[in-house]
Amino acid sequence: MTASLTERDKKVVWHPYTPQKHMPEPIPVVKGNGVYLIDANGKAYIDAISSWWVTIHGHANPYIAEKIYEQAKTLEQVIFAGFTHEPAVRLAERLLDILPGEFARIFYSDNGSTAVEVGVKMALQFWWNKGDKKRNKILALNHSYHGDTFGAMSISDRSVFTLAFQDKLFEVIFIDPPTASAAQPATTNIPWDEVACFIYEPLLQGAGGMNIYNADALHLLLKQCHSHDVICIADEVMTGFGRTGKLFASMYVTEKPDIICLSKGLTGGTMALGVTACTQKIYEAFVDEDRLKTFFHGHSFTANPLACAAALASMDLILKPDCELQIDMIGKQHKIFMQQLAAHRYVKNLRSIGTIMAFEIEQGMDGYMNTISARVTQKALEQAVYLRPLGNTLYLMPPYCITREELQKVYEVVANILESV
Repeated sequence: MTASLTERDKKVVWHPYTPQKHMPEPIPVVKGNGVYLIDANGKAYIDAISSWWVTIHGHANPYIAEKIYEQAKTLEQVIFAGFTHEPAVRLAERLLDILPGEFARIFYSDNGSTAVEVGVKMALQFWWNKGDKKRNKILALNHSYHGDTFGAMSISDRSVFTLAFQDKLFEVIFIDPPTASAAQPATTNIPWDEVACFIYEPLLQGAGGMNIYNADALHLLLKQCHSHDVICIADEVMTGFGRTGKLFASMYVTEKPDIICLSKGLTGGTMALGVTACTQKIYEAFVDEDRLKTFFHGHSFTANPLACAAALASMDLILKPDCELQIDMIGKQHKIFMQQLAAHRYVKNLRSIGTIMAFEIEQGMDGYMNTISARVTQKALEQAVYLRPLGNTLYLMPPYCITREELQKVYEVVANILESV
């Protein structure tokens, strides 16, 4: 008898962010269609978190698929040191037209962690190239998460994600996220003349618990950083491309970043691709007769033509008026649902921004290690909805193509789960 896909998987695959002891059997997904993931038995699940926040236009989008197919027939890959190609140049041109700030150059990488690492390395080497060896400290926010590579872990809050590697991570200055109630950001005792850069997730800290903080207070903090010539790096890997209601979260803030990092929704979730954009001032520090001032960073699949074609297709879709209407609809429906949940005895800290809403389930200790997450996921799957809480933080982040009826189905499942816990 032929082994099932699940049985074959269990013999050879190691899944991410998954305890291996007593691991639930992975669901064999054989097809995607819009908001749905379809398993080997034909059961369709609403993907209410966009498969780790990436599939902004839904699964198997025919327009993006067609553009990838067309590109695959022409050029699938070429080394990006010494060569160029139309999809990479065109994507850079279009990104620079829409990014929130005075950006001048696009550097390609493969994913969110590397896009962030590139941004931090750019900022550190900027000062090194300028001959200012004193500026080598990094400022970051408590509760932050920037990725799983060693540099990205170092600039993330110390948590269960970094626990096994604590003594290998480099030193970072952490401060609390800015709040509207504070007259000035809590930045006393910071040695500003030693700080090279400040990295932050604008307005919404994702894996750290879907924490939302104040745009005006962030503006004050960025302004203070810029007054000390500190390079500001916006990690918009998750918040980019409409997630917070605007095209980029930095559009809510008057003071703009000097570097911005993108991935996830960049390609509509169809291909791995990272982008780091920087201002002309930063770029010029690397234009020098001294070859040691070269930015020695790259990846085998830098600016992969297929990924760039997917990103261009995704951008076509997100810039259409009907996509903007969908984003607005999701945000409004979230707020209506939040009103219904407001008095629920197991719900606390309701919050939303754009297409994202979140709250904590009042059971056990707050945090990622709360085992209620596995129970919520299982109960939701039984009702044909896929949810993956961050511990006891339950959040929704659906694809933009979701309908009102499908959203109501998700809300009903959430309400049912809250009654059952």
